[in-house]
Amino acid sequence: MMDETRQRAMLRRIAHRVMLERGLLPDFSPEVIAEVETLNEPVVAEERSARDLRALVWCSIDNDDSLDLDQLTVAASLPGGQVRVLVATADVALLVGDGTAIDGHARHNTTSVYTAAEKFPMLPDRLSTDLTSLNENEDRMAIVVDMVLDDNGNLKSSDVYRAMVRNHAKLTYRATGAWLEGTGPMPDAIAEVPGLADNLKLQDEAAQDLKRLRHALGALTLQTVQSRPVFEEETLRGLELEMKNRATELIENFMIAANGITVRFLASRKFPSIRRVVRTPRRWDRIVEVAAEQGAQLPIEPDAKALEDFLVDQKKAHPVTFPDLSLTIIKLLGPGEYVAQAPGQPIEGHFGLAVKDYTHSTAPNRRYPDLITQRLVKATLTGHPAPYNIDELGALATHCTEQEDAANKVERQVGKSAAALLLQSRIGEQFDGIVTGAAAKGTWVRLFAIPVEGRVVQGFEGLDVGQRTRVKLVSVDIDRGFIDFRRVRS
Repeated sequence: MMDETRQRAMLRRIAHRVMLERGLLPDFSPEVIAEVETLNEPVVAEERSARDLRALVWCSIDNDDSLDLDQLTVAASLPGGQVRVLVATADVALLVGDGTAIDGHARHNTTSVYTAAEKFPMLPDRLSTDLTSLNENEDRMAIVVDMVLDDNGNLKSSDVYRAMVRNHAKLTYRATGAWLEGTGPMPDAIAEVPGLADNLKLQDEAAQDLKRLRHALGALTLQTVQSRPVFEEETLRGLELEMKNRATELIENFMIAANGITVRFLASRKFPSIRRVVRTPRRWDRIVEVAAEQGAQLPIEPDAKALEDFLVDQKKAHPVTFPDLSLTIIKLLGPGEYVAQAPGQPIEGHFGLAVKDYTHSTAPNRRYPDLITQRLVKATLTGHPAPYNIDELGALATHCTEQEDAANKVERQVGKSAAALLLQSRIGEQFDGIVTGAAAKGTWVRLFAIPVEGRVVQGFEGLDVGQRTRVKLVSVDIDRGFIDFRRVRS
């Protein structure tokens, strides 16, 4: 067993190696570093063409350790029960020009990669956590999506424009969510800003209206188990579960709405776009089987609304095991992908969100498709032609999908290396779990007791996604992130 004081360092070395193996760049080149050193903070006061919205009580809500702040939100009550919601996204395109060395690195990786031991940002920290981050008490340029909702969450009007904004409070999901749900005190950062508490409650109400409307239209209710490593200095002590709350739902619902408005804004101006789609599930037949195993009947043809009704019933009836069902459905739905859309061209849409128009636009510090979308939006706002043609967008969409898949595999592999560290002393023990993958390349199980996934290397015959099984831990390989189980038959 290795020295515990060197565990984080070892995981960092593994992460760097796996990044390279997956064709991703773990480090910034000397050219990128030199280019960043020449950048200066934008002079916001000189942006005369932008609206000045700095006086609004904007705030950011993000993870506890996030420093690359992409979005701010604020709301206002209107007559007749309507609510005006504004979402501001950091103007990253202002400093990251197409064709620069910085852009070349971002275009190659296409995303920030978050591993158990180290973050590999898409943009250098001086940009993503400083110059292009919507940091607390800093004036920044932003792209604002301005929407008016009725008291049922229906969109009544919208606009997209450039504005000067100021973050008045840097909030976290955990503390803000607990306060909104009545299980924790008001965070000091909220109490210190006059009017922010009431504004957040208004935002929460509007977000819940959006959520109810989306789910009534067939957006899927899913609840997965997410975990993050817990270190004490260099020693890995365990995996901590992360759960959704009202604050994460607030941001999620506002971002979905803003992304839809953004892509429709581009379409209305005859601009091409990169869209995010989840196609009709190829394994709908297995989803039907899973529902039948729970005593429910789904139609033979894919039907998002019918699936949503089934999920809602299951969450009420079996709240403890619902995350396991959610994971099964997510695996069977298949991954999302980026596709290019020419003006007027039909598109499949996003099956899981039950929306036709969807893109990624609200995280340009962390995702390259969002930066591409931002450049397209800014071109429309300034009267310039589209910076990409449809063929270029098609190639970029394919590349972003491929690199996102590579980044996900890096995160999973390093996460499994961390899990292997925790399990290396438990070889020979038995665990209950759920099958998360079953294909020619292997059968996979996630344990109930510990949020860890591994491969069933013996006795996997006949197992399929969604089935429960008991397994015995037979071996781990920390360096390669292998966790191997043998099926235990009763």
